[in-house]
Order: sequence, then structure tokens, then C-alpha cells
Amino acid sequence: MTSSPTALVTGATAGIGREFVEQLAASGHDLILVARDAARLESVAAEVRARHGGAVEILAADLTDRTELAKVEARLADADRPVDLLINNAGFGLKERFLVNDIEAEQQMLDVLVVAVLRLSHAALGAMVARRHGAIVNVSSVASFLPRGTYSAAKAWVNSFSEWAHAEYAADGVQVMALCPGFVKTEFHQRMEVSRDSAPGFLWLEAPALVSEALADLDRGRRISIPSKRYRAIVRAARIVPTGLLQRAQSLGRR
Repeated sequence: MTSSPTALVTGATAGIGREFVEQLAASGHDLILVARDAARLESVAAEVRARHGGAVEILAADLTDRTELAKVEARLADADRPVDLLINNAGFGLKERFLVNDIEAEQQMLDVLVVAVLRLSHAALGAMVARRHGAIVNVSSVASFLPRGTYSAAKAWVNSFSEWAHAEYAADGVQVMALCPGFVKTEFHQRMEVSRDSAPGFLWLEAPALVSEALADLDRGRRISIPSKRYRAIVRAARIVPTGLLQRAQSLGRR
């Protein structure tokens, strides 16, 4: 009897991560759910087991804490319990401008958006390359194509890293893809205290459609997934408009 594939999802209790959990469970994956809140993890795991019947493991960990992050790394590297798919989804943003933000908050954001992605990908890739099978989805952002502070800079690193890893390890049977959503109807912006009217209504994406498109792009072997025609158009425009002009436009918007 063939065992079910296993996916590990960080930031699994809400938003895009929660939708990945739902769709992967529906497609027959066993799951490892990673987030900080153990009680919320238990609640989500119970819902998924009841709805889909697969195996669901929980791993409570604060990814800004290297000791707790190491627990997730160890789980990914465990050759006796292989993980077939890693979804590096955990993340958060900061509302204020760089010099207004506390530097420790900036450091924590960097730890989650870059350091955790680096270390978890390293652990997963080692095990996947040895088996010559596996995939990683690193959730980035359309902001990665725009000059918008340290969040954008961190997500630009995610894109660059993912594209390099996609090329480096494809011959070893491992795929790496960066997922670059725009505004999505989740808790992400609520936690930043950014209202829904901060962007035009047509720019807000629904998480189920976004994740479905991302998984389809993963099946197609793409290195970058930009959900929806509207955001693909925005990214194409951002790539041809000079960076200085984009920065000046954004500065006017802050006045």
C-alpha cells in the first residue's frame, strides 16, 4: 500500500496557510501544521481530521526563536518520516516606515521572512535531494517587485533564492517555487491594522482561488507563481518602469 504524501505548512492556522492546509488535505496529503499558538493548531487539526480523515501532526513553534525553529528543521530532515512538500508561508508585515519601527520588530520580521525560509529550506532540501523527490513553495509577495521598504526587500530575497534553488535542484528531482500574491482577504492586513479600503476592491484576491492556482503552477513546474491576470500585469509594468520613478510615486502617496 502506497503511503500518502506529507506536507509541512508554516503559518498553518490562518489565511493562505490555512487554505493550503484545506486543499492539500482534500487532495490526500497527510499534514504537519506549524504555528505559534498550540491551542489554535489543535483546533485546526481537529477540523481537518474530521473533514478529510487524513493524518495531521502539529508542531507549535515560534520561528523567531532559533531553538524552536530547530525543532521544525529536525522534523523536515527526518529521513524516517519524509516530508514531500514544504510550504514556507509564515509571515507578517509592519505598518510604519523603517525609522518609525522598533529595530527588534524589524529583526523579527527578517527572522520569519528570510532566516526561517533559509533554514527550513536547507533542512528540507537535504532530505529531498537524498530521496530525489520533493517540492518547496516559498510564499513571497507582489511587493517583492516594488521598492517598498524592508518587507519588499525580504520578499525579493525569497524570489531570488527560490529561482536559484529551482534551477540548482531540478536535476535532483526537487522543485522550488516562489508564490507572489498581492492583496488577499485574510487576517494578514488586519494584524497590521490596515483596512480593506487601503486598495481598490478589484485588487483583493480570495485565498481559495489563489492557492488553487498556486498548486496548479507547482504541478506545471513553474519557478514563480503570480496569481491572477491583474497582478501579472502589475508585475510586468513594475519590471519596465524605472525604480526611481516608482519610488517617487510612492513618496507622493505618503504625503
